[in-house]
Amino acid sequence: MVLPLLTPRRSWALVLLYGLSGLAALAYQVLWARMLSLQFGVSIFGVVVTVAAFMAGLGAGSLTGAALSRRIKAPLVWYAALEGGVALFALFSPYLFRLLDALLDGLAAGASLHVWYLAQGAATLLLLLIPATALGMTFPLMLRALAASRLGVAELYGVNTLGAVLGALLPLALLPALGWMSAMQSVAGLGIAMALTAAVLALFSWGKIKRDIDHAASRPARRNLIAYGVVGAAALMLEVAWTRIFGMTLLRTEYVMALILAVFLLGIGTGSLAVRILRRGTGFPALFPTLFTALPLAASGFAVLSLWFAPLVSAWAERGAFHSLLHALTLQGLALAALTLPVTLMLGAWLPLLCRRIGGDDSGSGPALYGANSMGGALGALAAGLVLMPQWGAPATVCIAALLLLLCGAVWMTPSVKHVAAWSAGGLLIAFAAWPVRDLPPVARLLPQTQAYSTDVFRHEDALAITHVVERPSGQRVLLTDLQRMDASTDQAAVATQQNQARLPLLLHPAPRTVLFLGLGTGISVSGSLPFPQLERTAVELSQGVIEAAPLFAPLNQGVLGNMHVVRDDARRFLRATNQSYDVIIGDLFHPDLIGHSALLTTQQFARARARLNENGLFVQWLALNQFDAESLDSVLRGFNQVFPGAVIFMDGFRLALAGARSAPPGAVAMLANLQRMSGAAQAEATGGEGAATWLGRYWGKINAGAGPVQDEWAPRIEYRLPRARYGGEMDLARLLEKLLRARPSLDAAAKELQVAASERAAFERAYGATELAVRGWLAALRGDADGARLLRLAYETNPHDRWIGFALADAMYGTLPQARAGGRSERDALRAILAIRPDHAETLRRLWHLERSAGDSAAAARYRARLAEASPLDKEVRMTQ
Repeated sequence: MVLPLLTPRRSWALVLLYGLSGLAALAYQVLWARMLSLQFGVSIFGVVVTVAAFMAGLGAGSLTGAALSRRIKAPLVWYAALEGGVALFALFSPYLFRLLDALLDGLAAGASLHVWYLAQGAATLLLLLIPATALGMTFPLMLRALAASRLGVAELYGVNTLGAVLGALLPLALLPALGWMSAMQSVAGLGIAMALTAAVLALFSWGKIKRDIDHAASRPARRNLIAYGVVGAAALMLEVAWTRIFGMTLLRTEYVMALILAVFLLGIGTGSLAVRILRRGTGFPALFPTLFTALPLAASGFAVLSLWFAPLVSAWAERGAFHSLLHALTLQGLALAALTLPVTLMLGAWLPLLCRRIGGDDSGSGPALYGANSMGGALGALAAGLVLMPQWGAPATVCIAALLLLLCGAVWMTPSVKHVAAWSAGGLLIAFAAWPVRDLPPVARLLPQTQAYSTDVFRHEDALAITHVVERPSGQRVLLTDLQRMDASTDQAAVATQQNQARLPLLLHPAPRTVLFLGLGTGISVSGSLPFPQLERTAVELSQGVIEAAPLFAPLNQGVLGNMHVVRDDARRFLRATNQSYDVIIGDLFHPDLIGHSALLTTQQFARARARLNENGLFVQWLALNQFDAESLDSVLRGFNQVFPGAVIFMDGFRLALAGARSAPPGAVAMLANLQRMSGAAQAEATGGEGAATWLGRYWGKINAGAGPVQDEWAPRIEYRLPRARYGGEMDLARLLEKLLRARPSLDAAAKELQVAASERAAFERAYGATELAVRGWLAALRGDADGARLLRLAYETNPHDRWIGFALADAMYGTLPQARAGGRSERDALRAILAIRPDHAETLRRLWHLERSAGDSAAAARYRARLAEASPLDKEVRMTQ
């Protein structure tokens, strides 16, 4: 016998309390995954390890709790103790993670990347299994507390999962406002409050059981546990694969994981609660056998259908006009829901329906099935992230998960001719539908605007990322990481930008002998270092796909891979693990708002780079201005200056170079001493034909970002700030240029800071003035001011050696060719005037090639074609005429 039934109000109060438990549990999970992305250097491992630890712990805890709860008279007391214990663990987890990080630092020095990941994963799994197991035990305990009510698995599981939806989204508000440590402590405070609430309710005998109830007869058979465990594995395989697929095509930021997780959980929670409504219907018993045939068919079919619609969603997101981050999150969240909710609704309904199907009561069969499902989920997460996606890709992983759901459905299908026929026909239809979408579509189909008519040249997928190389109709190639992130291009201006990333840092050192590139990319950046004599080059690149793709850019990277050492490793781990020190370290980073990337702009990362510099060493961090708002840029500048007091800025095009020295600041003396080691031809090549004065003229003074927050690994800012700024229209390049112009030192102050000699003063003045005129010209153009062209012409006349000024003026002149022809000037003369400014201007060379060929002057045409081939070696038209 048990105590009298709990009143409905008290019963729902306990269920809602358990809903708050789901909120706290998922907030813990997201925050721990965020922390692990710092340790692993890439978020996918943090996500997979955290999810695997949580699911394994929830499963083990539920199975253990199911056995213990039969002998417990006051389950709420135990529930309160477990919730409180998890909250205390969370409260101290920041310090535990820091201790773990320090303990594994020693391993980093002597272990390979894979061994290090294995050790990190094992240590983290063991650490997170403790709180996850405790959380898993709370499910059977709360079911036991509700034994004297009419509520059961459907309500408890559903409300807890809906609470988890809010828990998945909560860190998105807490992290940017409070930082990682304070956010975790805030959620831990909620956990302690829940534990105290449960303890108080236990004092009033809520949920107290008068005597033991034997549920041995309701324990599921092993076959049911195994089959439902496979359902859990398939569900987590879908979650991980969907995170990869939609994380590439939608927001692509720290918000993606939380959004997908929230939508996934929303479907599961709603599906579970929907069973409660169905059970009230008088026709439910007759409908029940059909439900168990339709359930796996529907879940499997909709999973495959999500792949068919993925390209449409990607194309929609690419052209979508979102007014704010909230607007983007809402619309893209609805798109995700449309694709994934049909599947997750079925997964949520599966547990309460299965409890009824096998004939057990909720408190007896529910915890065991939940435990088996969670344990299977842990294996599914690991299999998807570490085996299936690297081996066959994310779409194939979705297809495999759909097949597993289909096969599991056969275990509980009613063995009637009608149901077997329906299952067989549906299964064949799903298999035929899955075959065409088992692979990722071409990039041109996923991104029909930015990559229209491109063709895929190379693709590599592993647990870290998907790497593409696509060739545009012009023949130029683009390196894409995770689809939308353009790492590098072979367009003429992009090649110069990449090579300059090596030129400036190496020029600023008096005699560089060793250089470390934090990132390989296409290898074009590294090729800018080739003119420097006796230089030992090392590049650290985490993506195997990028390393394998680099030879495809050999015509432009000049086969530099044969003259360097490439290490596959995470840049942060490498800097911590290596004992090697370098004269120059170069950090390059695009898209800092992407998951894990902002950690490369933290004070901790800058300090790691400083620790690996030789006595006269120099670290240069490049930043793309168009990817920052003023507030985010200032936080990075402050952090850099905190580690490198007296650090200075150079500006190359629309990119900033933050230069920090171990000892003496960079200047004219070091640059000229460096160049004097070389022949005249080597000097020209080392400076890109622009001369030392042009590079010194790009000086922008010492960093002075004022007081304020910095980007910190334990208190991240920019990865949450930048998406809001981008969608809110705050990423204003014109505003940043205005701010930089106001902060630029006077000519005399700059010459003094750089220690420009009197003999070099005149050339420096011209270059310094030309750079400012050019930036003011670009600023005028951004504002639509016609004065921009005049300023560019003045800038060119002041310093004709500046590549950016020359190209900008050449582009402007090429764009006004129709006006020149209308004014009576011959097209040949107008084109030759452009070549007088930039002899390597590709479009001008192409046009003159065509003109001379049409005029029948084959010799002149051949000369222009040869010059075009040199300026743009991957040009498709040039290659076709070889």
